[in-house]
Amino acid sequence: MTTTTPARGRRRAPSRMERAAGRAAAFQKPRVVLALLLLLALTSVMLLDGYLRSEIGNDARVRDGAAYDKVPSRILDGGPLLTFDHGTARTQSVPDRTIVLTFDDGPTATWTPQVLKVLEENDVDATFFMVGSMISRYPGVVKSLVEQGNEVGIHTFTHVDLSYQSAARLQRELKQTQLALAGAAGVTTTLFRAPYSSEIDAVDNYSWPVYQEIGDLGYTSVFVDTDSDDWKKPGVSKIVRWATPKKNKGAIVLMHDAGGDRSQTISALGTYIKKMKAKGYTFTTVSGAQAMLNGNRSGGGRQSGSAGAGAGAGGTGAAQAAQHQAAGATLYEGRALVYAVAVAEWVVPALSWFLLVVGVAVMGRFGMMLVLARRHHRQRNRGRGKGGRGGGRFGWGPAVTRPVSVIVPAYNEKECIANTLRSLARSTHPIEIVVVDDGSDDNTAEIAESLGMPNVRVVRQENAGKPAALNNGVRNARHDIVVMMDGDTVFEPDAVHHLVQPFADPEIGAVAGNAKVGNRTTLIGAWQHIEYVMGFNLDRRMYDLLRCMPTIPGAIGAFRRDAVLGVGGMSEDTLAEDTDITIALHRAGWRVVYQEHAKAWTEAPGSLRQLWSQRYRWSYGTMQALWKHRTSLTDKGPSGRFGRVGMPLVVLFQIVTPVFAPLIDVFTGYSMVFVDFRAALLAWLAVLAVQLVCAAYAFRLDREKYRYLAMLPLQQLAYRQMMYLVLIHSCVTALTGGRLRWQKLKRTGEVGTPAGAGR
Repeated sequence: MTTTTPARGRRRAPSRMERAAGRAAAFQKPRVVLALLLLLALTSVMLLDGYLRSEIGNDARVRDGAAYDKVPSRILDGGPLLTFDHGTARTQSVPDRTIVLTFDDGPTATWTPQVLKVLEENDVDATFFMVGSMISRYPGVVKSLVEQGNEVGIHTFTHVDLSYQSAARLQRELKQTQLALAGAAGVTTTLFRAPYSSEIDAVDNYSWPVYQEIGDLGYTSVFVDTDSDDWKKPGVSKIVRWATPKKNKGAIVLMHDAGGDRSQTISALGTYIKKMKAKGYTFTTVSGAQAMLNGNRSGGGRQSGSAGAGAGAGGTGAAQAAQHQAAGATLYEGRALVYAVAVAEWVVPALSWFLLVVGVAVMGRFGMMLVLARRHHRQRNRGRGKGGRGGGRFGWGPAVTRPVSVIVPAYNEKECIANTLRSLARSTHPIEIVVVDDGSDDNTAEIAESLGMPNVRVVRQENAGKPAALNNGVRNARHDIVVMMDGDTVFEPDAVHHLVQPFADPEIGAVAGNAKVGNRTTLIGAWQHIEYVMGFNLDRRMYDLLRCMPTIPGAIGAFRRDAVLGVGGMSEDTLAEDTDITIALHRAGWRVVYQEHAKAWTEAPGSLRQLWSQRYRWSYGTMQALWKHRTSLTDKGPSGRFGRVGMPLVVLFQIVTPVFAPLIDVFTGYSMVFVDFRAALLAWLAVLAVQLVCAAYAFRLDREKYRYLAMLPLQQLAYRQMMYLVLIHSCVTALTGGRLRWQKLKRTGEVGTPAGAGR
């Protein structure tokens, strides 16, 4: 027995890691903030993309057939150009034999350039009433449109019916569209056309106050005289006929360059222009028509096909009356908006495809787990119940009956150590118990000795960390098979016997037991119980058959003593010594298996803070272990097998997919808000159903009570998100070169006998 002076204070990692711990602690909070900021940035990008696509449910007219008795009759009987001068409304009509071509709902990358090509071929300018979200998405098209000499107007930012919107929403729609114009083409405009508007006699009591407010802001509201109804796709001849004004009158003509297939509009446009020119009509812009009405024909733009002067960033001379060069904050804010949209336009589709791949991989994993878990269960339970108790019935070989050593590393485990040792005393397999007291200052060693168990030895050491304690236990073990456990864990009476039976096969170097949550009566305990049964033990069945088990749980695992010593013992290089030793054994050529019938009950963290600390250490330690053994990717033999089979599976399913899983949830929320709530909800429920099936099968294999599965939906909404954040935090720590220190969890000792805990 080794006796030393116990160390004081909290349990620490080995000294080499301890030197970096102080520096790491100072950077933990910034790393958490960075991880959250990254997630927030991606969420913001998705929200921006959804807003730009106008898929919030606002893209519909909210009323029709309203009264119009509050609208002045002179307005209802007036022309399509509505302006306000010091609160007084007046209308104007387009001069005879004058056509103002207007296009709504654009721009688009497909149809707007084709419209521009036809206009340029026929030496005609037009006015485009554009949606701000579309401007932001296609700034290059807008710039080309303005440079060609065409005119732009505002058609709101999200194509919303403004009749029931607040004044703040109205001004936001206008301002955002102005910013989009400034960022795309360096201009602003004073022309406005409301979505769903038509002729001016359709103004009603709901929309009239909106036009008054818009007029007070200095905008000209532009209605139509002649609607081509091209959105109905009636055919080229009808579009041309419906767009032709009666009796040589002038007209503002409505067409569309967005909102669906506009091939008929493109085909009809050239024919229409030629027809109207042959009848002696002049084509101009809205500003050109206003200039003609005001007697300033020099500002009339292209007259009957003659090119107007001043084309460029501000368009023709006519266009300059409504368009102005953007400057100052408007220009820079507009450019920022366009750049942000460009990022969203690239990031969101890329993420969508990537997450589709991740989703397929996750669903594939569920399917693979179910198939392999079923096969594993059948193989390991073939002939169960025949031939009495022993390992031979499972195909390992002759039953293992020789004594084994059980190593119990303990640091300040006064609440748990008695329950742990008493559970071992009931073992049906002959054992010696080696309690390694790692410098406890709470009388853990004294409590262990006071129990008076003849097969218990207490080995004392200075506080050096769990790996050092386990190595000390291995050195002091008297038998060739060592069972390792935690000081807060209790074993079922036959756990050790089941655990050591696979050692009848000389190729097996280590065995993973079935760790179960003992304190499952609380919500957080129930969540961890589901995770242990489904996420850990179901996984281990799969990894067992694939011969690439990544981790033997610290709560219950067995090893050949020579195998442990042969790979240098428990590593002090990482915070996941259980993962590290498991991978090392694989690389040394040993086989590692899972024994489902060897059950141990462990005390899981009882608070979110403790859970975060534990999982943070687990995930970070796993990354350390994978990085340490990265050369196995190019090794030959057993080491190469794990490197090319086990390591990719661990990286994919324990790091990559969980890191990006929060984005799947964010995309689900995005789809519910911006796309189709019902479809998104059904998709989420379908995934939940798949997880429920997997969990139910895992519970069936482990003979657990199904009632805990009622917690699964809430686990997906709350607990899983926390686990994602923990992993993201760990990834950020790893990428920034941080080091963690061992963090002792507070124990209560509430996990006692496992009797009745199962089904």
